[in-house]
Amino acid sequence: MRIVIQRVSEASVTINQIVVANIAHGLLILVGIESADTEEDMDWLCQKIVNCRIFGDEQGVMNRSLIDIQGELLVVSQFTLHASTKKGNRPSYIQAAKPDFAIPMYENFVQTLQKKANLPVQTGQFGADMKVRLLNDGPVTILMDSKNRI
Repeated sequence: MRIVIQRVSEASVTINQIVVANIAHGLLILVGIESADTEEDMDWLCQKIVNCRIFGDEQGVMNRSLIDIQGELLVVSQFTLHASTKKGNRPSYIQAAKPDFAIPMYENFVQTLQKKANLPVQTGQFGADMKVRLLNDGPVTILMDSKNRI
């Protein structure tokens, strides 16, 4: 499982010109799921997300977590995080999980994140053509892959 975490001042998801999700200060999380992902991968990432100290304290040092600041969460599925560009000019998405596996895993990820953060989680819509807007705060952008824990 791969994620991109972006610390944002605001973020939203629009589908068919309708805003379906909208957050203020918090995290936009893009999630890519592959068929080899497990509940353990998901738990590990959710734990890292809620405890990652990337928000400023009184001195402006990144020393506070999402839980510390009671920030907002927006999670968007993004299979292109598993793009392979090793061969040719057209990315291959063969590593990305098929919807029958990815949808339940994505939904479980959202529920687990909500439980661990004890905060509401807004989402996009799996498989939809989404327009994602964000105002990256910092900018702070962090990549995590549950297969690269060491």
